[in-house]
Amino acid sequence: MKILFVCKHNRFRSKSGEAFFLKYNMDKKNEVKSAGVMLDPIFPFMHTNVVLALEKMKAPPLNEKARQIDERLINWADLIVIVADNVNPEIFSGKKVEVWKVSDTDQSDVPGIAKREKIIEKKVKGLIKRIGIKSRD
Repeated sequence: MKILFVCKHNRFRSKSGEAFFLKYNMDKKNEVKSAGVMLDPIFPFMHTNVVLALEKMKAPPLNEKARQIDERLINWADLIVIVADNVNPEIFSGKKVEVWKVSDTDQSDVPGIAKREKIIEKKVKGLIKRIGIKSRD
C-alpha cells in the first residue's frame, strides 16, 4: 500500500505522519510519503522543534525540506491521509481519503508540538492496525 500524508505546508503534521509510519511499519512493501497543499516560501522546511520532538519519540529522521503535493503524488497514493484540520478533502476526489483533523500550532510551542505528535503517533498506529500491516508495536 502507498500512503500519502497531507497537511497544509508539509512542515509538521504530515511529516510526523510519515515519520511514525516509517517507525512502526514492518512490511517494506508499503510505501509512505508526505506533502503539503502549499509551500511556505519563507519557511519551506521542518522547524527545529518538530525535528527534536520526533527524535525524542524515536521516529526516524526525514528529509526536512517541505514537498508540495502534485498530480503525480496524488496518482501514486492508494490512500491519502489528511492530517490537518485546514485541508479540504474534496481536492482529492476519486481517491480513498481519511481525514484526521489535527490542529496546527505555532512552531515555537514545544508542549503543543509534543501533544500533537502523540495524537498523530496514536492515529498512525491505529491506521496500521486497521489496514492489517505488521507493526513494530
